[in-house]
Amino acid sequence: MIGIETEGACVEVVAAVNQLTRHLEQEPKYQPRISGLKAIESAHENGIRMTVRLRDLETKDLLSLSQFFGFSTDTFVLAVSLLDRFLGLMKVQPKHLCCVGLCCMYLAVKTIEEERTIPRVSELIGISQCRFTVSDMKRMEDIILDKLHWRLKGPTALNFLRLFHELVQSCSTSERKETLNLERLESQLRACCCRFIFSKTKGSVLALSILALEVQTQGLLEVNGTVESLQLQSKISDHDLFYWKELVAKCLAEYSSTACSRPSHKKLMWIVSRRTSRQLKSCHRITPLPTIPEAAACTEPET
Repeated sequence: MIGIETEGACVEVVAAVNQLTRHLEQEPKYQPRISGLKAIESAHENGIRMTVRLRDLETKDLLSLSQFFGFSTDTFVLAVSLLDRFLGLMKVQPKHLCCVGLCCMYLAVKTIEEERTIPRVSELIGISQCRFTVSDMKRMEDIILDKLHWRLKGPTALNFLRLFHELVQSCSTSERKETLNLERLESQLRACCCRFIFSKTKGSVLALSILALEVQTQGLLEVNGTVESLQLQSKISDHDLFYWKELVAKCLAEYSSTACSRPSHKKLMWIVSRRTSRQLKSCHRITPLPTIPEAAACTEPET
């Protein structure tokens, strides 16, 4: 196999390499449409077009929602992936973004989380304080599923990050394995997911950039060869790895190292008013969102 030597390796390493190969083959099918992302990137703040700022605010809201309900990182990363894929395909009006984002989160929750932990749709709507109804969300969910051709659970940046981490750890000395902390790496990935720029690259590129930066920061010279092998196996050029690693470093520099490593759950202890509490128990009291006809809410980008 090109790039990673598996002869004589343990069963776990061989399995990880094989899984990586499958993910790399599937990855192009789950990438956002670049032309749609460029349209968002060039849009001005006029209240009627999707912008980078609005997308980033929505992903941060999804992260807070994910942490509030105790959803896994897998669920959050998948939700962001679904959101970016949909935004790359459709012209979403800002007034419908909250509904789209929450639908992507709910689809990710139903895909990843255990059934007993899945909240009611009314609870998601209530705690998010979005102005739409359960029926609005159902119709938007159908639109998203249709436009994504029901292809939800593809390889994400998190899948690649965990595989890369496992393969690098297999080459680390026992004394240094704790240095490359997966929890910290996943926290860094969550931060990057909240930045639009990273939706424009493959999940494998983002994952390896995060890992390579951490290896460089921690001075883990003994695993550089493995990182280079992973880069070769993933067909990532030196230029691309350097470029995205620099962007990851810039993103993470804007977060404190403590916040990146262990987010403060105290910030997620919300105190709600009696009015909000009543809304959470009664979805029909929420002001409904205007009707979401597919042709008006989400239209195909012009070619």
